[in-house]
Formats: sequence, structure tokens, C-alpha cells
Amino acid sequence: MKILQVFSLISTLLATSQVPDLHIPNQIHLHRPDLHIYNQIHFLRPLSGSHGHDIPGVSCSSWRLAVETNNIIGWTIVPEECVNYVGHYMLGQHYRNDSKVVTDAALDHAKSMNLTGDGKDIWVFDVDETTLSNLPYYASNGFGSTPYNSTAFNAWVLEGKAPALPESLKLYKSLLSLGIKVVFLTGRPEDQRNVTVANLKEVGYHTWEKLILKNSTYYSGSTAVVYKSKERKKLEENGYRIIGNIGDQWSDLLGTNTGNRTFKLPDPMYYIS
Repeated sequence: MKILQVFSLISTLLATSQVPDLHIPNQIHLHRPDLHIYNQIHFLRPLSGSHGHDIPGVSCSSWRLAVETNNIIGWTIVPEECVNYVGHYMLGQHYRNDSKVVTDAALDHAKSMNLTGDGKDIWVFDVDETTLSNLPYYASNGFGSTPYNSTAFNAWVLEGKAPALPESLKLYKSLLSLGIKVVFLTGRPEDQRNVTVANLKEVGYHTWEKLILKNSTYYSGSTAVVYKSKERKKLEENGYRIIGNIGDQWSDLLGTNTGNRTFKLPDPMYYIS
């Protein structure tokens, strides 16, 4: 009888016990008195599109994502409302961190390859915004908010003062230590060879297998995709194996003969087809 009484007491306690208060409010103020999210179901709900409010910065980060994933193509200038966002991104740690994620993945890939050691394993690097940074130029010219000016840009290139992208330089040195040779494949014209060679060496790129610049006569009217595909094909026809291919534009990475893997560095300042 006593045992039945004990079970009865336990059942009563369980039936009348209260679920702990999780303190989930129906309305949350998110540091702005005019912004309310009703019927909140998760504290980490994104602050975009909620209750019809526009959250500053969200649209521009979404635009940059679409650009980097090649979903927005053929654009000519950075949208006016995103110029400040792009400037802060490029000059801040976020750009450096994004670049590091890409180059770390590239190095992991290189280390995973079974290299032959016969001198034919190569890695293809783009130059502008991949090995050399033109950020000083773009910082003085609106971070891509104005149409491309070939005269002004070429004048900057001829100064030979472009710094190295730090994460790309680290990748370059690591690849050389693995026995992988480097090929630079750039859309710069052949008449910029001397200044490009001097600039690369000045900032730490001291050796390479080939530096391929665009023959403006042969490739007149060709897109970057066509030009770079043909030059990569020539490399493979000469017995080279493209272990990896890295660039800031999708036109560096699309087309044919792209190699074992491609790696896209961030660049929301301009688009090259």
C-alpha cells in the first residue's frame, strides 16, 4: 500500500510540474526602436526582410555574394549605394580574411597531389588583383564606381608600384617549396612586360616558369576566357600539368584546360568577361 502511495505522489508531482520559462519574447527590440520582429522562433534569425524593414548593408553584401558566385555578370560599375561598402570591405580585414580562406584551400589541394617531380607540375596565377594589387589605384578612383579608364589604369601600371597581395605571395612561396612551378597568365598587353617583371620581382615574386602576356594583335577582339583557355591549352600541349589555377575573375577560371582545380579570389570592384 505504501508503494502505491509513493507512485501516486510521483505521478502527481510530474503532472503538476511546470516547464521552465525559456524567456522567448513575442517581440524583440534589436537596438533600434523602430525595428521589431514578431513571433520570434529563433534568436539567430537573420536580420533581413523581417517585418518589411530594410537593414543597412544587407543588400550590398548580397550583391557582393552574387558577384563572387558569378550570378551577376556583365556589370560595369559598382552600384552607387554599395561604393562605401566595397571600399570598407577592400580596405578592411574582411577582404584579407576571405583571401586567406581561398589560398589556404589552394595550398591544401596542392599538398594532396601526388607530384611527379619531373618539373612539369605548374600552378597558373593571374596577375592583377591576384598576385599584384591595384588597390591604391582603385582607392583613388572610387572603388569601381566609375567606368574603366584604360588610359588612367595603364598609367598606374607603368609606375610599377603595385603591392603584392599578401596571401597570394604566401601561397606562391609555399607552392615553390613543394616543387610546383609557377606560370603567370595575365591580360596585360605584351608592351607592359618589362614593368610587370620589375614589379613582380620588387614585391617578392622572384622566379617563375613563364610570364604570359596578351598578344593584342593575335587576340584582338577575344574575351579573356578565350585568350586564357588557348594559352592554358598551349601549356598542356607542351607537357605541363596544371595542378591549380587561381584568379580574381571568373574569366580566369572558366573555359577549357583549367587544371585540376580552380580557386576564385574576391574582387567586387570590376568584372572582366
